[in-house]
Amino acid sequence: MSPNPAGARWLVTGAAGMLGQDVLAVLKDAGIEAAGLRRADLDITDPASVRAAVEGAAVVVNCAAWTDVDGAETAEEAATAVNGTGVRVLAAACAAAGARLLHVSTDYVLPGDASQPYAEDAATGPVNAYGRSKLAGEQAVAELLPQDGYVVRTAWLYGEHGPNFVATMLKLAAQRDTLDVVDDQHGQPTWSYALARRLVELGTAALDGRAPGGVYHGTASGRTTWFGLARETYRLSGLDPERIRPTDSTAFVRPAVRPAFSVLAHDRWAEAGLAPLADWREQLAEALTRPSFAAPAGADRSGSAE
Repeated sequence: MSPNPAGARWLVTGAAGMLGQDVLAVLKDAGIEAAGLRRADLDITDPASVRAAVEGAAVVVNCAAWTDVDGAETAEEAATAVNGTGVRVLAAACAAAGARLLHVSTDYVLPGDASQPYAEDAATGPVNAYGRSKLAGEQAVAELLPQDGYVVRTAWLYGEHGPNFVATMLKLAAQRDTLDVVDDQHGQPTWSYALARRLVELGTAALDGRAPGGVYHGTASGRTTWFGLARETYRLSGLDPERIRPTDSTAFVRPAVRPAFSVLAHDRWAEAGLAPLADWREQLAEALTRPSFAAPAGADRSGSAE
């Protein structure tokens, strides 16, 4: 990572979330001056407050979002206020201040019916309200910041600072003998800390003039299913992966439709002088060395839970 240009200040919105906390940690470790604002600190739908927050920032990393996928089905207007209108307000403030905006988006803007990884310029087509709300945010960035806006789509995110699939699987290891996990949804499990490192690398490249604006795919390399992720989580944690049993999506009907195929291509990173993120297994192995991901007491590593 190249040095941060002298005096360049970063702003992280959604700073209390899983990804926001990791971005701030990476910035701190890199010696980059940064301010983190939580939802209680900044309403991103309030233009005056956003303009004041963005003033003086060189890079804004937007981790603020409505993330309740199922809840958005009955509250699409509220979800779009944050994920669409709020992003438009941020983009407008960044355009006025001359700041780069790194906006975190999602695979859910895509239809999820492909058989090959989605390119960054693939046609969008969200299948649920959450995806539509996030697409509105992407469109705002593209419209208002065609040169200085960076949309980074991620998916299947897990990390230390919030509820997530990997942590849930480990918690359940001490509660259930076996687990039935969906094996017909395909994606790229991505460690939030690895994504945070990449966001800081991208922002630094943007300040250096090395990274063109536009869409980037911030997911791990490789691909698997939720079943595959659960089994690998158990295997790397010293638990018996045979305790994980495959099932299909009909066993877990949710209010919001989930894309069946969320595998993204990573070709645009080369334009910023960066390699794609590491394989999902490599990321998972590194993440599981963190204390918060240790298998809980009572998890029987031989094949049954106490």
